[in-house]
Amino acid sequence: MIYVELLAGLILLVVGGDSLVRGAVAVARRMGVSPLLIGLTLVGFGTSTPEMLTSVQAALAGSPGIALGNVVGSNIANILLILGTAALIHPMRASREALFRDGTVMLLAAGVCVVIVLIGALDRMTGAALVVLLSAYVLFTYLRERTSHDASAAMHEAEASAAEPSPKRLWVAFALLVGGLFGILIGADFLVDAGIALASAAGVSETLVGLTIVAVGTSLPELVTSVMAAIRRQPDVAFGNVVGSNIYNVFAILGVTAIVQPIAVPPELAGVDIWVMVAATVLLLIFSLSGRSLARLEGVVLVASYAAYITYLVGDALRP
Repeated sequence: MIYVELLAGLILLVVGGDSLVRGAVAVARRMGVSPLLIGLTLVGFGTSTPEMLTSVQAALAGSPGIALGNVVGSNIANILLILGTAALIHPMRASREALFRDGTVMLLAAGVCVVIVLIGALDRMTGAALVVLLSAYVLFTYLRERTSHDASAAMHEAEASAAEPSPKRLWVAFALLVGGLFGILIGADFLVDAGIALASAAGVSETLVGLTIVAVGTSLPELVTSVMAAIRRQPDVAFGNVVGSNIYNVFAILGVTAIVQPIAVPPELAGVDIWVMVAATVLLLIFSLSGRSLARLEGVVLVASYAAYITYLVGDALRP
């Protein structure tokens, strides 16, 4: 029964996330919202909605390990697993100009996450500060790119255009938006319940479940987006999707989660996991800002690194 609930939760998250993004983008287009703003907000926020609602549900259920493990694990999976998989499909070279600012903000987000983990608590004031920082970043980026229309603006507009074809009827778009949101809500509830039950049945920590099964499950929308971008030869979309998601994961998801329900940080996250996230972030910046191509060999290294990390987590959990 646990695995049925787990599978149902994952399916609802993926289908709901896709419907939410398609519906939101369609409504925004019909309302005359620019592709730049759509790419900056709706696409990035939409693909991160499964992580947000899952972390909020976990915090409300008294499972901070799943709530925070989901964010840290998703950021690790986004870089090592998702970008690695995309590179295996087609070698990619990111635009250094397009990713310079967003990559710097992603590194800042990783640093903020480290501070939160080392402090050991996430209260409402900190959560509100994170949301304010994200809002300021989005506003600054939009105003700057609207006037300069540089490589970064082109990347965010490409993210909007890479979204699935929008429905032509407005009521269909609203139905997709609302239905997708409900799907994610139900899926997140299923996933959290199954994760708690699985941790109890297997005798492992909820943090481990959050870092692995829950994190990968909530990152599936990013996986689909990046893989499709690789197939379509749109490297900036694949890179931008991961960078944007990692920024939203820290500022939006941790921020909103803390506002809804302040949480204590499981101390085990400070051991290895948070530093793996930082190392993966730095590795991505080195690749993207050096102008080097993320070829299949690098893709193998990234995916193998993720496999090694998961193997370590499982081995450590099973150690007597």
